[in-house]
Amino acid sequence: MSSIRLENVSKQFEGSMAVNNLSLEIADGEFLVLVGPSGCGKSTLLRLLAGLEQVSEGRILQAGSDITDLEPRERNFSMIFQNYALFPHMTVEQNITFGMRMRNEPKSQHRARVDRVADLLQLGELLGRKPGKLSGGQRQRVAMARAIVRDPKLFLMDEPLSNLDARLRTEVRDGIMTLHQQLKTSTVYVTHDQMEAMTMADRIAVLNGGHLQQIGAPQTLYAHPANLFVAGFIGTPAMNIFKLPCRDGVVMVDNQAVHLPDTAHARQLTEVYLGIRPEHIEDDARFTPLNGDDSRRIMLNASLTYCELLGADYLNHAQTSLGALRYLRENRGNAPQANQQVTLSFSLQDIHLFSGQNQLNLHREMQHA
Repeated sequence: MSSIRLENVSKQFEGSMAVNNLSLEIADGEFLVLVGPSGCGKSTLLRLLAGLEQVSEGRILQAGSDITDLEPRERNFSMIFQNYALFPHMTVEQNITFGMRMRNEPKSQHRARVDRVADLLQLGELLGRKPGKLSGGQRQRVAMARAIVRDPKLFLMDEPLSNLDARLRTEVRDGIMTLHQQLKTSTVYVTHDQMEAMTMADRIAVLNGGHLQQIGAPQTLYAHPANLFVAGFIGTPAMNIFKLPCRDGVVMVDNQAVHLPDTAHARQLTEVYLGIRPEHIEDDARFTPLNGDDSRRIMLNASLTYCELLGADYLNHAQTSLGALRYLRENRGNAPQANQQVTLSFSLQDIHLFSGQNQLNLHREMQHA
């Protein structure tokens, strides 16, 4: 295995920039997940790595060697698509060995390698069947087997679970992670599903408009989003974000002062974005003051508008002086009622502050000053 590095990579389609001056490194054995809204450049980046698209600018390096202009077959990367791309007239075994035959690999090696991947993916009893006789989860495992048998340097996975139902998604996701732990092959995985990203990734790269917004461990992106976009994109339910006026580095939240980080940039701002995650808000049904000191908390009067039952929790929608917000309350059989008046509370330690000028995280700005 070897690290893969992208240096200032751009891809342009008919005047539109799909990937814009993007640089990142994929470490040996790393599971890197790409997330972002539709059209942000995730799949294009995957295709650039595979060699299915040509880079407009920049370089792609593998172990220090420039592979930017290599053909897909010369890179020894395996791609697993959303639609499986299996040949319906071939058996499972023939689908698995198709690439080996196209590469003219010695037939004497086929049996041992097929048996190995069939054992890894529990496909032994299915080798003689055709795809039409398989379930969605089984077909996805065949597609994975075809990729694994190549013994690639890098796996590229483009939303491989999106066609599966919820139960199968969990089953196949767990299978992918078990395989990754066994094979230790570097993997780049594209998904729209935040649960997949947060549970599977060693690191997550967030893209928007072809630009890399932030890359880091899931917990880092959740706790320390670099900018307003990442803050609103990472986390389920999404963060509550409010645009508020400020003066001399102070924001008033329902007559309670919130001081911005002490930087020259923050002191000049006239507007900031304040963010608070739904899971960090409590209501008077569960809030217990710590040592009787509420000075480090924001208190808001609120009126519930409606609630959503998520199972273990209710997602409550409420109207406050800041505007509409959402917060979670544990489901203990006492459903919140519309128009119920509650007092909401959250700690100053849990809020996120972003510049009204450049939308960057003001706390990160202070740490990097």
